[in-house]
Amino acid sequence: MTTAPWRDPALPASARVDDLLSRMTLQEKTAQLYGVWVGAATDGDGVAPLQREMTAEYDWDELITHGLGQLTRSFGTAPVDPVLGAQALARAQRRIADAGRFGIPAVAHEECLAGFTTWRATAYPVPLAWGASFDAPLVEEMARRIGEDLRSVGVHQGLAPVLDVVRDPRWGRVEETIGEDPYLTGTIGTAYVRGLESAGVIATLKHFAGYASSVGARNLAPVRAGVREFADVTLPPFEMALREGGARSVMAAYTETDGVPASADPGLLTELLREQWGFTGTVVADYFGIGFLQSLHRVAGTDAEAAHAALRAGIDVELPSLKCYGTPLLDAVRAGEIPEELVDRAARRVLLQKCELGLLDEDWDPEPAERIDLDSTANRALARRLAEESVVLLDNPDGLLPLAPDTRIAVVGPRAADALAMLGCYSFPSHVLTHHPDVPMGIDIPSVLEALRTELPDAKVTFAEGCGVSDPDLAGFEEAVARASEADVCLAVLGDRAGLFGRGTSGEGCDVSDLRLPGVQGELLDALVATGVPVVLVLLTGRPYALGRWHGRLGAVVQAFFPGEEGGPAVAGVLSGRVNPSGRLPVSVPRAPGGQPWTYLQPPLGLAGEVSNLDPTPLYAFGHGRSYTRFAWESDAADTEIGTDGSYEMAVTVRNTGDRAGAEVVQLYLHDPVASVTRPDVRLIGYQRLELDPGEARQVTFRFHADLSAFTDRSHERVVEPGLLELRLGTSSAEIRHTTRLTLTGPPRTLGPDRRLVCETVVS
Repeated sequence: MTTAPWRDPALPASARVDDLLSRMTLQEKTAQLYGVWVGAATDGDGVAPLQREMTAEYDWDELITHGLGQLTRSFGTAPVDPVLGAQALARAQRRIADAGRFGIPAVAHEECLAGFTTWRATAYPVPLAWGASFDAPLVEEMARRIGEDLRSVGVHQGLAPVLDVVRDPRWGRVEETIGEDPYLTGTIGTAYVRGLESAGVIATLKHFAGYASSVGARNLAPVRAGVREFADVTLPPFEMALREGGARSVMAAYTETDGVPASADPGLLTELLREQWGFTGTVVADYFGIGFLQSLHRVAGTDAEAAHAALRAGIDVELPSLKCYGTPLLDAVRAGEIPEELVDRAARRVLLQKCELGLLDEDWDPEPAERIDLDSTANRALARRLAEESVVLLDNPDGLLPLAPDTRIAVVGPRAADALAMLGCYSFPSHVLTHHPDVPMGIDIPSVLEALRTELPDAKVTFAEGCGVSDPDLAGFEEAVARASEADVCLAVLGDRAGLFGRGTSGEGCDVSDLRLPGVQGELLDALVATGVPVVLVLLTGRPYALGRWHGRLGAVVQAFFPGEEGGPAVAGVLSGRVNPSGRLPVSVPRAPGGQPWTYLQPPLGLAGEVSNLDPTPLYAFGHGRSYTRFAWESDAADTEIGTDGSYEMAVTVRNTGDRAGAEVVQLYLHDPVASVTRPDVRLIGYQRLELDPGEARQVTFRFHADLSAFTDRSHERVVEPGLLELRLGTSSAEIRHTTRLTLTGPPRTLGPDRRLVCETVVS
């Protein structure tokens, strides 16, 4: 028997795919361009926007005779035992392969934003907590474990990470982002990509591009970002994750920028992504995003027109259904309304990726791993470490923390005793189990109250909820105040409830009009402070909230961004002193709740000044965080000159001068005093996390290259301009320890796609 060339693993993938495409019918090719969501609800609330309206009907047995591109969320749609789910997925893959002429299985994809979004899988901290850790290697290790868990059950593609840069903290999906800075987002996101891809799972960059810049912070609202904001803030994390991380898939954003939906923008998805950046992987639609070209954007009159616009722009795969790339696309191509070459282009990319995954090989085997444990001891240990590193001590003015081991503690607040307070909206219990109230959580998630009682067994701990997360009921205030009045210290554990489309205070479709604490939690905090008992505010949130109202009135403030299943012990460890806090803010914390949606990347007119009575200066700046130990910094960096294509090494020695081990995060910022267009006052261009024992000192050297000063000029070119720069070393964007003046000499330089994206650091 002669093996067909497309089955021959000795041949180049391109030759195999060319041979296969030449044998396929039009319908077999279009079948590779869509996915199906088996088991998705078509009535009531779903886990995707407009799911009921956008889910197409099909006959499964008939459908798979032509092949199938993707299987959507076999594990993430309803509670499925991991072992049984893996076996069911393997059976489905065999049926798909057996039904078609070529025996090609589907690519199975799942959400994996804060861990594999399935029942009984580890719920890691959300991406905003990854940003707070400033620990890219640890995020890479987490992603590798997530990838290994996905592969163990037969999943090939993960829909993560989110690389949207926060532009307005009122947006509901802030919890899914890494922060408000493109360099932090790019480096941490790239680490996640490396980890996932190292496990053989395709990383999918979301949401390309501009989704977080929506007007008024409304989900899916229009984006009116300028050309330079788009180029210098929105795009760099994606470019970094592709070039430095090797991501093999990109998801087109729902939004439109200046009237052009991303899903119908060839300038974005083809000219920039493929022709300029050299991307060769697949572009997938966000769920129902192609159909939205007709129903929401109104740039297409029919499903076929939407399919044509998306294919022409460069979207290869319709997820999670076949509403547009199914029969409407097939009929339009047969009628001569859509060129078959567009189908061939997309099918070739899909099949090349399947070839990379081994899905075209004769020895392909869908059997899952023999042992499946999605919440292993090792996973939990890693989740604990990341949670501990992500907790930010915002304030501790009088040293109230750590708590004495035998103190009387009143724990008050709606987030204190609820395990779900640890989880973001893409963790399975928040994302799916709310539709299955009789199903147990599937993983152990200690609450802050439970963890604190374990952490401080000699303390006298009482509890009162005080109020709900978002309801206006004040009935619980009296008991809460009574418990606080009897204690030595009160822990006010407040924050968000993650949910989807208005069912939470944070999460997808849970946008807010201002940055007040949800419900009557602010009033509860006022009542607790009024008792005169020292109050420690513990926040478990998916976004920053305005805290100026209580500044100077609290004993301490601890911020945790949905820290995952081990978040309770992590927060309790910080409160007890077992954990020395080392998290740093990936987003600014505002002083006032309304009218000032703000990130630190502001040009001069975005800063406080005499021309307005409104002061947007944050209460706690980007990069801020306190410790239980002290650090001394020394640097002998001198002012100097380099060429516009030159480099400079700036070193700083950090010593732990306290009596306990701790971690410092050294941050390098760039200030450009004069440029041809307005520039942010400061922006992050490098950082290094240092763990130091008492008395220990280490030196960090930042290898700055002039490319890192580049920006988009008036002609929309990325340039390095000669002139004065300042390199600022600080503990935050507002707390600078050392400044070096650097003069760039020589002609301006226009940079191409090979420019340096990362500031290399060396620790000695």
